[in-house]
Amino acid sequence: MPEEHEIHEEQELYEHYQIAADKGQQLLRIDKFLSDRIESSRNRIQNAAKAGSILVNGTPIKPNYKVKPFDDISIVLPYPKRELELIPQDIPLTIVYEDNDLAIVNKPAGMVVHPGYGHYTGTLVNALIYHFENLPDLKFKAQNPELASRPGLVHRLDKDTTGLMVVAKNEVAQTHLAKQFFDRTVQRKYMALVWGDMKDDEGKIEGNIGRSLKDRKVFQVWGDEEKGKHAVTHYKVLERFGYVTLVQCRLETGRTHQIRVHFKHIGHTLFGDFFYGGDKILKGTTFTKYKQFVENCFKILPRQALHAKSLGLVHPSTGKEMPFESELPDDMQQVLGKWRKYTAAR
Repeated sequence: MPEEHEIHEEQELYEHYQIAADKGQQLLRIDKFLSDRIESSRNRIQNAAKAGSILVNGTPIKPNYKVKPFDDISIVLPYPKRELELIPQDIPLTIVYEDNDLAIVNKPAGMVVHPGYGHYTGTLVNALIYHFENLPDLKFKAQNPELASRPGLVHRLDKDTTGLMVVAKNEVAQTHLAKQFFDRTVQRKYMALVWGDMKDDEGKIEGNIGRSLKDRKVFQVWGDEEKGKHAVTHYKVLERFGYVTLVQCRLETGRTHQIRVHFKHIGHTLFGDFFYGGDKILKGTTFTKYKQFVENCFKILPRQALHAKSLGLVHPSTGKEMPFESELPDDMQQVLGKWRKYTAAR
């Protein structure tokens, strides 16, 4: 059995196995060796090798590689998880880019990424399986009905976070992209409006993120590494409005709610973030006019002010670096415009 099996909370969409061949190991093809030890088909393992997602002693290998004694084997696979029945739905998608291997979509606010409790339809996955045929995992699900899938997904965004997501259109691409997220080589930048005037123009927030013991729906920074997973967020101030600050965030890791939790931890909760208290007036004056101004902003932007603005990855087939950018959604642009006018009038 594998010596280590990690299901990464940050994505919950891929799994990592680390296996050491013993001293008596006979020469055996890598796909046969691994299929005897993990719950995966030989074809799926071969695709992982083609995508460069199987390392032996730290080096990518080909599907016909034969395992030898003492080989140290690492494999990253997209993670099939028990799920609800997937129903195709004709939901409009903003597709920024598409080819045979992948698609880049701009997710709107209010759209849940995949079906789950309380959100059985109307998700990004429901839209994807309607718009794209033969997404990876669908064939896997047909052969294994007790296991459900999240076809094409290798990462996700919170329901009310907008911005760019990559979707894999075949299994090799999905495995290749999952490995990039696992290796943290994907470049992701976000824009966020946070409460308060940030002290430094740029910096790094570091803290272990785990679920709150008081409310399992939210997360917090823990000093104890056993309660939280290591997370790093880099930020740079773009604009200051006195009571709120517009920042650019770059993720070094990708934990659940990472940006929201990290900025809450340092006293700069995201503007409008209901879960973390940002939907209340946290900074400013006691004047009625100011309160009305902020309430109007909340009406325009009834969610956390967070947008996944840029996404950079390596194309699974060509090996070329592919950068993508997106404009801020209208609700964030409107609120920023109001803050600019308010600040200028002070």
